[in-house]
Amino acid sequence: MQLSEQELRRRHEREELQKMGINPYPSELFDVTATAKEIKDNFDPEQNNYQEVSLAGRLMSRRIMGKASFAELMDSSGRIQIYVSRDDIAPGENKDLYNTVFKKMLDIGDFIGVKGYVFKTQVGETSVHVTELKLLAKSLKPLPIVKREVDENGVEHVYDAFSDPELRYRQRYVDLVVNPDVRDTFIKRTKLVNTMREYLNERGYLEVETPILQPLYGGAAARPFKTHHNTLDMTLYLRIANELYLKRLIVGGFDGVYEFSKDFRNEGMSRFHNPEFTQVELYVAYKDYYWMMDLVEEMVERVAIALHGTTEVQVGENVINFARPWKRFTMFEAIQHFTGIDISEMDEAQLRETATGLGIKLDPNIGKGKIIDEIFGEKCEGQLIQPTFITDYPVEMSPLAKKHRSKEGLVERFEAICNGKEICNSFSELNDPIDQRARFEEQLELGKRGDTEAMVLDEDFLRALEYGMPPTAGLGIGIDRLSMIMTNSHSIQDVLFFPQMKPEHRQDS
Repeated sequence: MQLSEQELRRRHEREELQKMGINPYPSELFDVTATAKEIKDNFDPEQNNYQEVSLAGRLMSRRIMGKASFAELMDSSGRIQIYVSRDDIAPGENKDLYNTVFKKMLDIGDFIGVKGYVFKTQVGETSVHVTELKLLAKSLKPLPIVKREVDENGVEHVYDAFSDPELRYRQRYVDLVVNPDVRDTFIKRTKLVNTMREYLNERGYLEVETPILQPLYGGAAARPFKTHHNTLDMTLYLRIANELYLKRLIVGGFDGVYEFSKDFRNEGMSRFHNPEFTQVELYVAYKDYYWMMDLVEEMVERVAIALHGTTEVQVGENVINFARPWKRFTMFEAIQHFTGIDISEMDEAQLRETATGLGIKLDPNIGKGKIIDEIFGEKCEGQLIQPTFITDYPVEMSPLAKKHRSKEGLVERFEAICNGKEICNSFSELNDPIDQRARFEEQLELGKRGDTEAMVLDEDFLRALEYGMPPTAGLGIGIDRLSMIMTNSHSIQDVLFFPQMKPEHRQDS
């Protein structure tokens, strides 16, 4: 492994610290009593309400001034200035802790623990006067130096930013240290999930867990990842959805169940797709897709308010308003609205001709439902910026949804589209086992034609339906897509701590 000059120097410092009897990676507990943010938000010099504090974090800057220095410490809450005096941290004859360790052997990125008292500097900056200092972990690689300056108008300017996406996604640990906004994105993502969980729990729905390794994949149209279980000598699949297991629980007598699940689909990658993704699926007995639309509006509106204090969210150049009610189109209405063409009575051949006329390239193996989906995706979806429900899909597109109560050839399904992309999918769930078997068989035929995303027939799920499933509304919301919108993130990789990437090619000496 080829080391830079800085890396060699830091390794040398590590050895010298050990020779001095200082462990660069001590095991002892360091008791933290306050964070940088707490101190800066709450310190009152008149009351002197922080007489003694203990905090820890990374050393992010130093200004050495002889016998005393100013430095900046960063913990999980932010940054705070510290004042380090030789005579305070190294009283008496032995001045090595300041003269040698602090001035010469500590580097930007090292973890330190300090104890001291809070004060205001002459320019009014809340700081910690250090009386004790301890090295907690030596950093052997230098952090990128990102410089931030605020001009006279209060505008922050960033220099030498750590902004290369390849490096940021691959070295997320560095990204989080040097780019504070990134940490805020992931805090908002967690708050988003917690808000949804609180909303569902308030309504008495039960959070459950279902298998990730499945003998049959189902619940969506997607290609799976597969693996092999040695003891059972059988092929297993990473789940593409948890729908069929959750509906088994409705059969078993639960009125409402949900799961925040990791799902996996062996398909293309883009700024909207990662092979491993997170979604929440919800199933509620005795409800339908109209009821579920109202729930989605209310829940997502609450998320926006929880994260931003308003229903309006800035996303790129658009301000998206999640206030209820959202606009609603049937799928055929949307296609006619954006293309001027009514496709509602067309057969497969006519749909292919129409798609070709619209400049859409089609896989010759896909059927009628996929053709309609391609037309909608190419000509409509990207134009739906404000949250909009698209309802009443063709039956060929939705093998797990109940046939429409009044519209022949359609099913009771909706998707919510926002900022040009789907964020959720919902059905009045198909609970007729005879109809469900016929739909699965149609999917098998599509698979024989070459549709690699066609569903497989699940006999155990059909057996469960034969025991009886009440009328049920189901919902799946993509957490990653919704997080992109709620945090104004350009790419799905920006809202995943560790997105999937090609292997890193390293040259070892």
